[in-house]
Amino acid sequence: MTDTIVEKIMEMPSAPKVLDSLRHALEEERCRREQFYKDITPSEKAEFINGEVIIHSPAKKRHTDAVKYLSRLMGLFCDKFDLGWVGIEKALIRLTRNDYEPDVCYFDNEKTKELEDNTMLFPAANLAIEVLSPSTEHRDRGIKYQDYEEHGIEEYWIVDTTEKTVEQYHLRNGKYELILKASDGEIASFALKGFTIPIKAIFDKELNVKVLTEIVTS
Repeated sequence: MTDTIVEKIMEMPSAPKVLDSLRHALEEERCRREQFYKDITPSEKAEFINGEVIIHSPAKKRHTDAVKYLSRLMGLFCDKFDLGWVGIEKALIRLTRNDYEPDVCYFDNEKTKELEDNTMLFPAANLAIEVLSPSTEHRDRGIKYQDYEEHGIEEYWIVDTTEKTVEQYHLRNGKYELILKASDGEIASFALKGFTIPIKAIFDKELNVKVLTEIVTS
C-alpha cells in the first residue's frame, strides 16, 4: 500500500510541493504529540491518534467488569508462571505515529526487561485486547487494528460485552487472521503461552472466580 501511494505522488508534477506540505504537517503533529505527553495525567485515559488527542468517556459497568475479569486471569497466570507483565487500561503503547491505551495488554519476558518502574511510554505489546464501546468500535476495528497489525503485535482480541463474544486475531505473514469469533468454548492465547480459558469467564463473575482458583491450584 505504501509503495502504491509513493508511486501516485511521484506521478504528480507537484510532488515536491506535496512532500513539503506533508513534512510540515507531520512536524506540527510531532509538536502536538510532545505536548500530549506533557499534558496527560494518570487520572485520564487518553490516546493520540493521527494528530488528535482522544479523551475517553467513563465506561459502563459491563465494560469495566470484562476488563477486570480478563486482566486478573491473565495477570495471575502471568505472575504464577513468570511469563512477563500484564498492563491494564493506562499502559500507553507508543507506536510510530500513534499512542494507544489498550484495555488489557501483555508483554513477554523479553519486552518486560525493557520496562522500569517509571516507564510511561510502552513498546508494542505481544497481545492487545480492546473491549468495545459505541464510541470506540470504529477505531478498535479500524485504525487500531491496522496499526497493531503494522507494528507486529502478535495477537489482538476484540471483546464485545453486549453480544458477549470474543474475536481473536493472530498475526501470520504480517497480516491478522481471524482465528475465532465465539461466545462459548475456550480461547487459547498464542502470545501468552499456555493461557487457555472459557470465553464465558470474561463475562461471568462466578466462572471467573472458579477459573482463578484453578490457576492458583494448578
